[in-house]
Amino acid sequence: MGQNALPLFADGVSLNQKELLACQNLARALPERKSKARAALAGHRASSIKGRGMEFAEVRHYQAGDDVRTIDWRVTARTGKAHTKLFVEERERPVLLLLDLSHSLYFGSSLMLQSVQAAHLAATLGWAAVGHGDRLGALIASEAEHLELKPRSRQTGMLALISAIEQIHQQQLHQLNQPVKQPEHIFKACQRLRRIAKPGSLIWIISDGSHFGPQCLGPLSELKRHCDIGAFLITDPLRQGTLKLPPQFQFPVRDGDKELMLDRRSYDAWLAQQQTQQQGFITMMNQINARPRRIDAAQPLDQQIGALR
Repeated sequence: MGQNALPLFADGVSLNQKELLACQNLARALPERKSKARAALAGHRASSIKGRGMEFAEVRHYQAGDDVRTIDWRVTARTGKAHTKLFVEERERPVLLLLDLSHSLYFGSSLMLQSVQAAHLAATLGWAAVGHGDRLGALIASEAEHLELKPRSRQTGMLALISAIEQIHQQQLHQLNQPVKQPEHIFKACQRLRRIAKPGSLIWIISDGSHFGPQCLGPLSELKRHCDIGAFLITDPLRQGTLKLPPQFQFPVRDGDKELMLDRRSYDAWLAQQQTQQQGFITMMNQINARPRRIDAAQPLDQQIGALR
């Protein structure tokens, strides 16, 4: 398994709640991402948030459903068209995790499966959100199902996330030989995320990038207009071409729901395909200014703390 030691309570293949609870220690080292959620001053219901202020953000054309109390009468009189004021509301904001647990992440050549590293990362980001007073929610995507967790405050949201990750990870481990039920499951997850994410949310995308096709750019671009988005690419040395291999070799590899026998020639072709998929994901995330960062499944997360800041 290499020189690196597995994280506390982890075996690198299955998941348990103890190892995800232990991610709280690493989360304490992460800085708070300060942001302000943009919203209209008043809605149909009074805000339950007390003790926070409002400050002016911008003026835009009046839209159906806007509160008439926010109309900027000076701009309206000057332009002849109704305009409304937008304000910045300082409040706890929703943090949403899009966690990709597709079969392709159940791959590992060194320390742990990429899916396990993805789970550790999701738990760490979740604990950080809870520690900073944000509301935590998630959309966990696999070929078999999408599990949605609405943002909740304090540790309620975190415990729900841990339970859901453990459950879906275990299901996926037992279903690796089954045919894919939804070949466009990540595209559908992006569409669903666009519908459930409220303006001002912080969204973290965690994936190996294998299933983010060009059609995902549309819903993600719409999300970016109203939300902050960050992205993590979960990698593995064999998929990066950084694992030292002998000049001649032959070994079996499970790639998602496929079993392959790789030799030097077929490995080079397979590696090129893997890197093309990864680069496609990185390019898409850069297009929406999500600042993609790589997380290696061959190293414990606490050795990659710089990528989380």
